[in-house]
Amino acid sequence: MDQRLLDDLLTWLRIPSISTGDGDPADLERAAAWVVERVGRAGGEARVVSTAGHPLAVGELRAARSDAPTVLIYGHYDVQAIGDPDAWVTPPFEPDVREGRIYARGASDDKGNFLPLLHVACALAAAGALPVNVRVLVEGEEECGGASVADWVRADERGADCAIVFDSGMIDERTPAITVGLRGIIQLNLLVRTARRDLHSGVFGGSALNALHAVHVMLGAVLPGPDGRLREELRAGIVAPTQAERDSWAVLPPGDEVLAEAGARPAYPGAGAEYYERNGADSSLDVNAINAGQPRTVVPALARVTVSQRLAPGQGADTALPVLEGLLRDALPAGAELEIESFHSGEPALFPPDTPAIALAARAIERASGAAPALVRSGGSIPVVADFAARDIPTVVSGFALEGDTIHAPNESYRLAALEQGEAAARELYEALAAL
Repeated sequence: MDQRLLDDLLTWLRIPSISTGDGDPADLERAAAWVVERVGRAGGEARVVSTAGHPLAVGELRAARSDAPTVLIYGHYDVQAIGDPDAWVTPPFEPDVREGRIYARGASDDKGNFLPLLHVACALAAAGALPVNVRVLVEGEEECGGASVADWVRADERGADCAIVFDSGMIDERTPAITVGLRGIIQLNLLVRTARRDLHSGVFGGSALNALHAVHVMLGAVLPGPDGRLREELRAGIVAPTQAERDSWAVLPPGDEVLAEAGARPAYPGAGAEYYERNGADSSLDVNAINAGQPRTVVPALARVTVSQRLAPGQGADTALPVLEGLLRDALPAGAELEIESFHSGEPALFPPDTPAIALAARAIERASGAAPALVRSGGSIPVVADFAARDIPTVVSGFALEGDTIHAPNESYRLAALEQGEAAARELYEALAAL
């Protein structure tokens, strides 16, 4: 174990940089300043960038040769709130090393996962041996959905030849992964109105339009069919997985096991067998909430619905949103009114396995870990990755977290072995990406 790396992590973890409402803005500033100081100590240039939200830490470490490519490394210093303090075995911002793990809020997500990228770049730069220019971008709003980093990426005129994001995990302790695809999202908060006020079901039931009934009819037009698949209008543009991706899925746990371990029940026959394709490379739609009526004999006049569609790589929010809205409006019963009270969207991203940066990274991570990384698609989203994709910056999304790290929960932890794996991978990545 590199003691300097561990000591630096413990220092950073002691800063309670909570961004989700319970934190002190001064601590967020301190966490960003810690990154800036670390880059400056290695001979680089860095600064804290003020934003409308939480500050960014932005810097650069220069390569040993003038014609080297540029790699941008991204992480986030902000962390989730601690929840119930009594549920922690040791205080969340007094990191404790025991039984091969570091216990602290942020140990895995994302300080411990990201730091090896910064640590190795600083060490190589200080020794005059950094093979690539390394731009550093560390944000403080990842956990609270802020837009500051997206604004910075869009405004940045320089860009990079590649980005590395260590904010993901491994398949198991021996099998690393590279996330080559991420889904986007459209989430709509809808209001359906069918009358001026709630009505008595004894007097008006069967004659007056019921808002909940209207919602059921409306949603029936967009929900998946018996095979779990959405109608084709909602799947337009999807890019199918490559054979290389499918081949790498052989090392992943069977989908039926994934569902069972989560306590979930298959949505349709064969859902487990199709788990990885459906949840990473296809579009899905879920009704997240319905609020209407009362537990008494009324005909509800209003219903509020939250519905979200996950967008597969190849789709786009700007084109998918009017299709979804049109289907909902067309299915609404006569007399019902539909209002979109608010919506949120994020774009998908895809980096094919034969993209030069991804291919170089896969071989580098294999050298570092001794196992070829699985090429996976995530059903979720990392917004900044879509921002990089929009700038044509190929992005290596990886990391060494595991499910047992219990991120966002009490007693979050990170394996010391994962810290070592991240350090080894960072060294191999910088060396490999010098060939870009």
